[in-house]
Amino acid sequence: MRRRLYFLLPDIESARTIERELLLAKVEDQHLHFLAREGIQLGTLHVANLLQRSDLLHGMGIGMVAGGVTGAVVGFLVSATETGAALGLGSVLILATLGALVGTWASGMIAVGIPNTRLRRFQNALEQGRILLMVDVPPRRVREIRKLILSRHPEALAGGQDVHIPAFP
Repeated sequence: MRRRLYFLLPDIESARTIERELLLAKVEDQHLHFLAREGIQLGTLHVANLLQRSDLLHGMGIGMVAGGVTGAVVGFLVSATETGAALGLGSVLILATLGALVGTWASGMIAVGIPNTRLRRFQNALEQGRILLMVDVPPRRVREIRKLILSRHPEALAGGQDVHIPAFP
């Protein structure tokens, strides 16, 4: 389990310097994510991927639940008919599974275009040209990494931390 620390940086040069220092502090490149408004080229910085920029995982989860429930309700309605009675509760399971799959797919297609709701609080700063740094660190290193960045870079603004981050992106 990791914690995601957020920092707002004023420019690319500051971001590059902090990236080098974090790499020297043994924070792997895959745990550094930079995000800027459209039009700002981040160059060699590790750019936040689709899962970090969008609400894809959250949307897919909602779609899976909604589709599964809808499929189960339809399955019960089908099993209440004479034709569906022959299928029994298997139709409920099949339709719930199909509903969950379709719901996951459909809501994922929608959610991929929605900005990550966890990043909403940084939207104004990003629009003003600041760069958002997301650093994923083990809980034991949170204080160390925060101190490293804020003590060496007074221009960096701490944006808090998030304890519920997916393990795989």
